[in-house]
Amino acid sequence: MKSFLIIGMGTFGHHLCEALRRNRCEIMVVDQNPDTLEDVLPYVAEAKVADCTNIDVLKSFDVASFDACFVCVNQAFQACLEITDQLKELGAQRVYSKADRDLEAKFLRRCGADFIIYPERDAAERIAVRESSDHIFDFISLAEGCAICEIEPPTEWMGRSVAEVGLRSRYNLNLIAARTDDERMHPVLDPGYKFKGDEHVLVLGSMDDIRRVTT
Repeated sequence: MKSFLIIGMGTFGHHLCEALRRNRCEIMVVDQNPDTLEDVLPYVAEAKVADCTNIDVLKSFDVASFDACFVCVNQAFQACLEITDQLKELGAQRVYSKADRDLEAKFLRRCGADFIIYPERDAAERIAVRESSDHIFDFISLAEGCAICEIEPPTEWMGRSVAEVGLRSRYNLNLIAARTDDERMHPVLDPGYKFKGDEHVLVLGSMDDIRRVTT
């Protein structure tokens, strides 16, 4: 079982804690406000009321033993910087730090953050991509401008196989899964798979290539 440390139990911290719980992880949460911890007490391994800008507090947590540490401190960027820096100094394996702006991300990386979390920006981008196209129904951004999108296959693909369409050679896309009649997505690995008129498919590729087949 993987274990995680979440520092800062605002809205994002709570959502993250709940998501990790659903994935059967062991979680320790910390916040200066005891009221923010009450609703997670039944399902976290440990909850602490503490000021994590104090390095002696962090030392008491054995941060190197966690698979990852999440710094989700709200409206206190200086504190976020200090905590990120101290976690890395204490040997944290991976540190995720929450940022609202690119400038904040720049300084957090300098302090050792391995990954930057942009909750509001990522949510806004996902909604914008989905709502700006009638044929894109979900969107997950990846590195280097790539994404996984749930799309409605173009009419000209219907009844033709992945190989016949030339999904990879012609469109630079990879088919991951397909779904029909609101059933769960099921993986598609066969290049002989034929597109159907009543399905959505998950494709992986650059957003430019995905937009070419959905406009």
